[in-house]
Amino acid sequence: MANNLSGFVKSIRDIMRNDAGINGDAQRIEQIAWMLFLKVYDAQEQNWEMDEDDFESIIPDDCKWSNWAQNDNLTGEELLNFVNNKLFPTLKKLDVNKDTPIKKAIVKTTFEDANNYMKDGVLLRQVINIIDGLDFGDYKESHAFGEIYESILKELQSAGSSGEFYTPRAVTDFMTKMINPQIGETMADFACGTGGFLTSWIKELEPKVKTIEDRKLFDQSIYGMEKKPFPYMLCITNMLLHGVDVPKIEHGNSLTHDVLNYTEEDKFDVILMNPPYGGSEKDDVKNHFPTDLSSSETADLFVSVIMYRLKKNGRAAVILPDGFLFGTDNAKVAIKKKLLSEFNLHTIIRMPHSVFAPYTSITTNILFFDNTHPTEETWFYRLDMPEGYKNFSKTKPMKLEHFQPAIDWWNNREEINVDGFDKSKKYTYSELEEKGFNIDLCSYPHEEEEILPPKELIQQYQEKRKSLNADIDRILAQITEILGIDLEEND
Repeated sequence: MANNLSGFVKSIRDIMRNDAGINGDAQRIEQIAWMLFLKVYDAQEQNWEMDEDDFESIIPDDCKWSNWAQNDNLTGEELLNFVNNKLFPTLKKLDVNKDTPIKKAIVKTTFEDANNYMKDGVLLRQVINIIDGLDFGDYKESHAFGEIYESILKELQSAGSSGEFYTPRAVTDFMTKMINPQIGETMADFACGTGGFLTSWIKELEPKVKTIEDRKLFDQSIYGMEKKPFPYMLCITNMLLHGVDVPKIEHGNSLTHDVLNYTEEDKFDVILMNPPYGGSEKDDVKNHFPTDLSSSETADLFVSVIMYRLKKNGRAAVILPDGFLFGTDNAKVAIKKKLLSEFNLHTIIRMPHSVFAPYTSITTNILFFDNTHPTEETWFYRLDMPEGYKNFSKTKPMKLEHFQPAIDWWNNREEINVDGFDKSKKYTYSELEEKGFNIDLCSYPHEEEEILPPKELIQQYQEKRKSLNADIDRILAQITEILGIDLEEND
């Protein structure tokens, strides 16, 4: 079945290559995405109709997938005319208000920014027929399709300019396992992309569902927000495919809300995230954060959002680049100080390079913390490249089993030193404070370092320069204070 499905992606690509309206992979995938959404949604609606006596679709009959897409006579110019002048305008203008159930409202949100790029109605008909051939009624097939859907997502996502890319399934699964979801808990990802963390959460939590009440809590346990329309559409489809009838996924930017205005209702038991990094936000975004925390780096801002939205006793696991650990510019120091003095940052797993290949070579880390008490000590653990691997790649990606050494260590922690380099070590809060919150510890011996592509190299240099400048400013301030010099007088 899986081979058949991967062939499915290839055959659609081959057809689309002949269409003058489609320019490159991004459009090709976007084209597949809205059709897949309608096909999956149609299958879900048929289930809802059986379960609910008074179910009414939000989609008018003539725009339902089963009515127009399964009508072979609708092809060529007539099909193009229908899609461009009837289907899209109708779905974009659906009547939705705050009382519309989420499972209906998502149709409009999904189509708000969607486009039909194809210009050849005969080729469009061929693509529709291939997509329509998928049978979501058969559980095995829809399960296999969930897997294939993930491989489609991987294909699609070449790194954007602001560091969005596919988080490998091994990484989201490892983080979720360590977080250990429980029935009744709510989980959020404030930059959820195509829904990788949400999927791992669902898979890890579902076996714990025992009663009807459990199922209800399970269905309501996830929340996601995604600002880009395309990943948002893929995420909704992904959730429907994973049996989440009412995906609480919002289309918007989590950084444009004042963090000081969050109330208890805006908080979650668990937050799992891989915030976009390398991007910088517009100046007005910084206004939503207290002055000392208003960094220009996207990932830093998300760390603050997480701190303001984690419930008392809540748990979080977040992927952050090395720049967050070694950075000592004022905003980064303020963010790390808040994290360590108000939350319990108990574990940092240093991940090997190339985990995100081919999207980025920047080395990343997983920070695990909870909202129980201030940090007393933080464990660092360096996860080395598995034997026989020089680096991970598209054809040799990281697998969950590669985390096994970290999983074994997790429950039986000890300090480890290999060839004079710390592989695992714990530090007290005061030791980290003494280091000026440069927490780049238990890192990789330098001979393993990889040459980064120019853009990422420059980003890393800029991070280091900012940190050095901040260090110099701090030392100068201390010296002038000791000498009792007032530099203002000499201006």
